[in-house]
Amino acid sequence: MALQRVTIGIAGVPQVLAVRVEDEALDALLQAVASGDWHDLTVDDGTIRLNLSQVVYVQTARDEHRVGFGSAG
Repeated sequence: MALQRVTIGIAGVPQVLAVRVEDEALDALLQAVASGDWHDLTVDDGTIRLNLSQVVYVQTARDEHRVGFGSAG
C-alpha cells in the first residue's frame, strides 16, 4: 500500500499537521470529518487523535501532477 501525503489545518493553529497515511486511513478520515467527532488517525509513525470539529481543511496529494513519461491518449 502506498502512503498518501495529507495536510490538516486546525482552527486557531497557525501551523498545519503534515502526515503520511495509508489509503484506508485517509478514506476513513475524509468520511468522518463531517461528523465533527473525535477520530483516531493512524499515520506512518503512530496514531493521532483529532477533534474533527476543529479541522478547517484536509489537503491530500492524491491528485497531484506526476512528472514522467506516459503514452499520449
